[in-house]
Amino acid sequence: SATRDARNREDFVAGVRRLLGIDPEVVSGQEEARLSFTGSLLGAGEEEGTPEPGECEPAPRLVVDLGGGSTELVLGVDEPSAAISLDTGSVRITERFLAAGVTPEAEAAARAEVRGLLDEAERVVDLSAPGRLVGLAGTITTVTAHALNLQAFDPQALNGAELSPQAVLASCEAIIHSTPEQRASWGYLAPGRRDVIAAGALVWSEVVTRVVERTAAAGRPLKRVTTSLYDILDGIALSLVPEPEPTEGTPA
Repeated sequence: SATRDARNREDFVAGVRRLLGIDPEVVSGQEEARLSFTGSLLGAGEEEGTPEPGECEPAPRLVVDLGGGSTELVLGVDEPSAAISLDTGSVRITERFLAAGVTPEAEAAARAEVRGLLDEAERVVDLSAPGRLVGLAGTITTVTAHALNLQAFDPQALNGAELSPQAVLASCEAIIHSTPEQRASWGYLAPGRRDVIAAGALVWSEVVTRVVERTAAAGRPLKRVTTSLYDILDGIALSLVPEPEPTEGTPA
């Protein structure tokens, strides 16, 4: 997202070209959303895609890829039906609001910013529709590790972990108001994320809260929040796999 936004992005592109001999491909926010959704499907359980009792069609999943500079919200079952990329994330919120710490005033301003962006997102993505909320990327794995009381980053425990929305929000709240000493003691939190994790948890808490409110109002309360370690990197890898050649006698 930084390369999409930067006025001097050609400096970065030229540097990559000089050092590696290739031109980097900077995807759009919509393409980033699609790739994240595609990657997340690799971790979908067998029960996903199955209608709930009394329903004719399976409820879509809402995939949220919460990064440093952008956050993608993608709704769909087997493929995206609606998607948006928001200019918010752990680094942006830290730099704009929380660089001097999480004061009540700074937290309120940061939450107002994220809520305004979610208002914008709702014009594109129906946040009352998902039967499952799936979170990707470092902030969300950190919140999940905190909720699970892990001592270190444990892929087996994190991938596919299901939590109640209440457990997610409780861990978000604890992380937002954590001390530097607490963050340093969390073995699952990389040192480079310590300064921005409060902002990331704030964004995630606002997304979860909004989805909980909307699904409850629609009579389909959100019951679980899933963490996936399958994400945009897997979606990129899949996008590079050539389509199989049609076999003889099979329509192209």
